[in-house]
Amino acid sequence: MELEISERTYFRWKKSLTDKRPEANRPEPKNKISEAEKKELLDIINTPKYKDLPASQVVPLLADEGKYIASERTLYRFMKELKLNTRRISTKNHAKRTVTTHIAHNSNEVWSWDITWLPGPAKGKYYKLYLILDIFSRMIVGWEVWEEELAEHAQVLIKRTTFKHGVLNKSLVLHSDNGSPMKAKTFQVLLENLGITKSYSRPRVSSDNPFSEALFRTLKYNNNFLKTGFSTLEEARNWVLNFVKYYNNKKSLHSGISFVTPHSRHYGLDIEILENRKKVYKEAKDKNPSRWSKETRNWNRIESVSLNPTDEMRRNNKKILMFYDNFIDKHRSIYLCFKGIFL
Repeated sequence: MELEISERTYFRWKKSLTDKRPEANRPEPKNKISEAEKKELLDIINTPKYKDLPASQVVPLLADEGKYIASERTLYRFMKELKLNTRRISTKNHAKRTVTTHIAHNSNEVWSWDITWLPGPAKGKYYKLYLILDIFSRMIVGWEVWEEELAEHAQVLIKRTTFKHGVLNKSLVLHSDNGSPMKAKTFQVLLENLGITKSYSRPRVSSDNPFSEALFRTLKYNNNFLKTGFSTLEEARNWVLNFVKYYNNKKSLHSGISFVTPHSRHYGLDIEILENRKKVYKEAKDKNPSRWSKETRNWNRIESVSLNPTDEMRRNNKKILMFYDNFIDKHRSIYLCFKGIFL
């Protein structure tokens, strides 16, 4: 094993009289391009005409000029040796967009809106539902159903909803995706005239408008939703009208807003409702304290709602809640004393 090869390999090599080890010294192939040809190729591929082209395009273009220096494969190998087989001109990279985040501390501070399609009387025919949602209260503040998806319809809805809720020039944020009605120039001019701050999802990120998407799922999974399609535009509008009334006033007890209806939270009626729940639970605990090993259920009002909260915001909120709970546990008697004074 002095040669570090097997006996069979030795006899096979001896028969052919060639050294087939990878590190063996071999004569240069006769068809190898010369140093002068390499220099000529380097000068050519770095000229403005060829500097951004791959070898597959350089070779035929040189042939059109009556030149042949090397094959396409040889040119690829030569470019790889010089590390020129990547992009050789400056290109614009895709801009990294941060997630759009807004915090609502009250109603009519941040609205989310989108358009969804409702099935029509025939396959391929749809009615377009334009819907605006207040993220603080989860209340549907405006909606319309049309046959077309146009910026003009969106403008009518925004103007009508803005004046209805009295938010003209009130620092309202309107968040949406990047659909054509939302990005239309006339629509953006209207928002500026109404004093509304426009906000958009990141391109090709479907989860950046979660409140509207969740509401559309609730709407289409409703037991009364006509999956077979609405026969007329008027029928679609009447169904959405009944859904909005039921959703805002009866159906939706959201966990994100302490299980009150959107209408109650939007107009501040939830404060009394939650205080009454606290009273009911306190009376129940006083009557039968053995049923509670710790405190009663937390019926505190959720004071803010975040649109697309970042990880840092979630961590900070978690720390604040933990600090609040620990403080209350350690200083409950002082807390109850001060609470009685101020309330």
